[in-house]
Amino acid sequence: MPDAILASGFLPGHDFAQLMSALAGQGYRCIGPTVTDGALVYDTVEGVEDLPVGVHIQQGPGSYRVEFNQGKRVFDWANGPQALKPWLFAPREVLWRAERATGGELHFSQEIPEPVPTAVIGVRACDLAALELQDRHFLEGEYPDACYGARRSQLFLVAVNCSRPAETCFCASTGDGPAARRGYDLVLDELDDGFIIQAGSARGDEVLGLLTLQPVLSQQRSAATQATAQAAGMQRRQLPGRNLRDLLFGNLDHPHWEAVAARCLSCGNCTSVCPTCFCYRELEQPALEGESSQHYREWDSCFTQGHSYIHGFTVRPDTRLRYRQWLTHKLGGWHDQYGRSGCVGCGRCIAWCPVGIDITEEVGAIAASPA
Repeated sequence: MPDAILASGFLPGHDFAQLMSALAGQGYRCIGPTVTDGALVYDTVEGVEDLPVGVHIQQGPGSYRVEFNQGKRVFDWANGPQALKPWLFAPREVLWRAERATGGELHFSQEIPEPVPTAVIGVRACDLAALELQDRHFLEGEYPDACYGARRSQLFLVAVNCSRPAETCFCASTGDGPAARRGYDLVLDELDDGFIIQAGSARGDEVLGLLTLQPVLSQQRSAATQATAQAAGMQRRQLPGRNLRDLLFGNLDHPHWEAVAARCLSCGNCTSVCPTCFCYRELEQPALEGESSQHYREWDSCFTQGHSYIHGFTVRPDTRLRYRQWLTHKLGGWHDQYGRSGCVGCGRCIAWCPVGIDITEEVGAIAASPA
C-alpha cells in the first residue's frame, strides 16, 4: 500500500466531533454503537452525544449485560450482538417482482437497493475478518450478489483496535484480532486523552485530511501497542487449531455430538449473531388480487427443519445432526470453500446462546478424545 495513503495523527478526545462532521460533509450517514434495549447495537448517530461514553459490556456463556461507569472512553467495550452483516446482507429483502400485464403475460423486474453512503464507526478486527469472508462469498464467485454489492460499494469503515475483550472473545487464537490489519478506511486506537487515527484507503486519507491532527508521540504509539497486546493476552478461550477440517470430518460419529444436542435448543441464535453465516431461504409473496407477487430472500439457519427439507424428506431431522452440520461446515468445510475457517473468534455464539453452549469447549472435547 503506498505511503501516501498511510497518513496518521492524533485526534484529541474533545475533537472527536471533527471526524463525524468530516464524514457527514463527505455525504456519509454515520452509523455507530448505541445502547438500545439493554444491548450495544449499531444505529444512526448524529453526534458524539449519541455514542456510548463510559460503557462496558460483561459477557459470558449465555450472559450479556451493559454496565455504565464514569469513564470517558467511547469504545471501551466488546462487541454487541450485531456485526456488519445486517448492513450488507439484509435480514429480509425483495429480490424481484412479477406483474401480470393486460395481455396475461408476466413481467419480471429485479430489485436492486440504492443505499446512501454509510460510514460505520467502531468496527472491530473480528468483524473486518468476517466481512472479508462475506465479500468472498457474495462478490467473488461466478455470480456476484447485486444487492450485497450495492450496499458494499457505499460502505466506509472506521475500525477501532480492541483494548477490552469480553470473556467470550478468542479472536487472538483465530488470528483475526484484536488489532485490525486490513479492510478499513480509517482505524483508531483509543487512549484516555484521544485517538491515534490512521488511514487505510484513499477515501480514508481524504477524510483524514479534513481533520486538525497533532503528531503522534512515541509514548502514545507505545501505549496503543501495549493495549492491544494486553487485549490478546486477556483472552482465555481458544480453538484447538485453525484448521480443524480433518479432526471434525473424522469424528462425525463422536458421542459428544449427542451431549451437545441434549442442551441445544435449535433456536438458531448462534447463526443469527454469527458475522459470517450466510444461509437464507427464498419465498414468494403473492398479492391478494393475484396480479403480482414479490420474491423475498430472508435469513435462514441450518438449525431449522426447513433448511434441509427436500421433497418430503428432511436430511437433518434432529438437533444432533444440525449442530454437527453447523460446526463441521464452519470450522471444516470452509477450508475447502474459502481457504480458512469460518470462525473469527468474536464469541457472539457463546454469549447469545440461551443455554451457554461454548464452541471452544465443544470442539475441545472432540479434540481431547477423538472417536
